[in-house]
Amino acid sequence: MEHAPGWLINSLIYLGAAVLVVPLSKALGLGSIIGYLAAGIAIGPWGLGLVTNVEDILHFAEFGVVLMLFLVGLELEPKRLWSLRQPIFGWGSAQVLGCAAVLFLAGWAAGANWRVALVAALGLALSSTAIALQVLGERNLLLTSSGQAGFSILLFQDVAAIPILALLPLLAVGADAGDGITGLDRTLEGLKIVAVIGGIVLGGRLALRPLLRWIARSNTPEIFTAAALLLVVAIAALMQFIGLSMALGAFLAGVLLAESEYRRELETDIEPFKGLLLGLFFIAVGMSIDFGVLLAQPGLMAVVVVGFMLLKFGVIYALGKLMGIPYQQRPVFTLLLAQGGEFAFVVFQAAGPDVLPRGVASFLIGAVALSMLISPLLLVALDKWVLPRYSAAEPTTMEEISEQQDAKVVICGFGRYGQIIGRMLSAQGLKITVLDHDPDTIESLREFGFGVFYGDATRLDLLRTAGAGTAKVLVIAVDDMEQSLEIVDLAQKHFPNARIVARARNVAHLYQLLDRKVEFIEREVFESSLRSARSVLEGLGWPAHEARETAMRFRRRNIELMHETYPHYKDRAKLIAVAKEGRQQFQEQMAREREERRQRSSLDWDRAEEEKSQ
Repeated sequence: MEHAPGWLINSLIYLGAAVLVVPLSKALGLGSIIGYLAAGIAIGPWGLGLVTNVEDILHFAEFGVVLMLFLVGLELEPKRLWSLRQPIFGWGSAQVLGCAAVLFLAGWAAGANWRVALVAALGLALSSTAIALQVLGERNLLLTSSGQAGFSILLFQDVAAIPILALLPLLAVGADAGDGITGLDRTLEGLKIVAVIGGIVLGGRLALRPLLRWIARSNTPEIFTAAALLLVVAIAALMQFIGLSMALGAFLAGVLLAESEYRRELETDIEPFKGLLLGLFFIAVGMSIDFGVLLAQPGLMAVVVVGFMLLKFGVIYALGKLMGIPYQQRPVFTLLLAQGGEFAFVVFQAAGPDVLPRGVASFLIGAVALSMLISPLLLVALDKWVLPRYSAAEPTTMEEISEQQDAKVVICGFGRYGQIIGRMLSAQGLKITVLDHDPDTIESLREFGFGVFYGDATRLDLLRTAGAGTAKVLVIAVDDMEQSLEIVDLAQKHFPNARIVARARNVAHLYQLLDRKVEFIEREVFESSLRSARSVLEGLGWPAHEARETAMRFRRRNIELMHETYPHYKDRAKLIAVAKEGRQQFQEQMAREREERRQRSSLDWDRAEEEKSQ
């Protein structure tokens, strides 16, 4: 208990720094990872000095690494790995091996010991999974070709970190060759590593499910979290006892849990802690950075950071070109993989002084941390100066509609909503003209055989060229509400003979379309939601005809209510009052109808019983 006050104070410092710095970092557009690193630097020995005990910092960082690798292993379901085996193990191995080879040759040519050069190259070849996936998700790039390629490579890096960690003790054995260690000893050391890992995997597969099944019978869900942590600590302790990395054991524990049928429940229990645990790991990394090493050789540090990022940039950009990633997406894809990553900290800290001298390890950790710190700034520079040039070049490769079209129907906007309309009309042999302003969407749809033209439907000249002057129907299916209303205004003024069929994004959009006297309006998710509600009623045991009648009555009443509230939509208080009154009346009507159905059903049952008795 005498150590409790110090532990509480350290916890207060760690959490307080995170709460203060991380939101500020995100507000500046630098991301949460950079915020955690900055918080660690601020409270560490080279910042405010709130935490000065280096040994405590190292132990704390090691525990963060162990937990991080456990969570990574928990997410790596074997089936998922197998379905992505070609891009993961093909392009992933090409990236890691290619970058490691170039970095090793550069370090060896600079005069470094081959062991130091090898460990440095393997660590620097890895990228930050946390930062890269966060940026890809924020930019909605995960479903693009660059996002899928980046995810596959990062997944391979997560897996590749494990054999790299297993290699480090062998390098340490080799470093002690002058102490009488023979080739047989090295072979036995390697066999011991393989045997222990194989035993853990095999024993875990045989014993884990019965153990978790026994725990499940206790009906205490929190014990699942305790069992998971027990498995992590036990395997990590075993790995450390035989001289291997605890992080490797944690990863194996996560993979073993990922293969169990209880994985989802365990993930649900641990998920709330995942972000905080990763954040604490990055705080520990920030505290562990030895700025004395950085300040002693600032010129060399700049050369190393710029050098390894440029070498990786060249290899990854060439790889992206071979993978067929569109040139517009390559800069972000390449930069995200060119920076250092959190697994480099794992490798450099686990290497030990026999393989990587402590000063060199501190120097490399600082170089990786700096690369992660400057990457968000480089992304800002890309957004400001590089990517606009790519965008400016797109209209030259995607020509606007120029030939006069003669079609009965013009569709403005060909996203999910417009595509269904277009496909149905095309199936009836009708000639349609489609306008869309998204080059990526157009290229993708043209590959599937759709005749889509590039152009902004809010421009009167392009609407004329598309054939709006002779078209019988003009379909407005664009996503943006303001653009939709602008097209309606243009069409009503210049093409009065064209019937307008408009997509309403929401009720507010519907009211504004009604202001413009548009007759044919459909709310985009209204009908599909009604159909889903019918399916829910049928799933609850309702007869199909009753579910359908209930949905149709709701549909009619909802449309009536929209028209009742429409005259008051600019007066919010009146709108709310009318809407509440309408919903109340509808609910009372539905209650009466339910009671009538119940009474009818009871009468039918009584008649059936009487007929049986006669």
